[in-house]
Amino acid sequence: MTILILGVILWAAVFLAGAKLPGGKGAKHGLAALAVVLMVVGYRQAEGAFYWGRSPMLTGINNLLVLIAIYLGAAHGMKTALGRALPHPLLLSVLLWAVAHLLVNGDTPSFVLFGGLGLWALVQMAVSPRAAAVPAKPVKFEAFALIGAILVFGVIAMIHKALGYPVFG
Repeated sequence: MTILILGVILWAAVFLAGAKLPGGKGAKHGLAALAVVLMVVGYRQAEGAFYWGRSPMLTGINNLLVLIAIYLGAAHGMKTALGRALPHPLLLSVLLWAVAHLLVNGDTPSFVLFGGLGLWALVQMAVSPRAAAVPAKPVKFEAFALIGAILVFGVIAMIHKALGYPVFG
């Protein structure tokens, strides 16, 4: 569990520190990558109490929230109207992803990983200024973002299944 906790703390510290890190973007990206490795390795090794598991209803809600989260990430990246209307679409995406995963993973390692990243997203939203208003791209980009989100969701579902974490059923 220690490796997992260190990964979540490193992730939060890297992004909360932002541009203040010595070494610029290279150091930030390197530390973020290290944080991801620590979180993945730590989560796979961690043990803890189990409180609830998947149910068909929670799985359906999880899948819908994850699809919305992926769409918000795409809307942010493509600078769509929705991406511009929300104050922090990418952080909201992470928060929705974390909540979705907590719905179907009721164990201590999941509380640390998904709860920790959800908490980081909330704190990051609170301390980050809203981006300056920039004109949104045409409405067709909303459709592109949605189609892209569905495709990415499909790829993520296949990866989850290959790792032994089926998304459906």
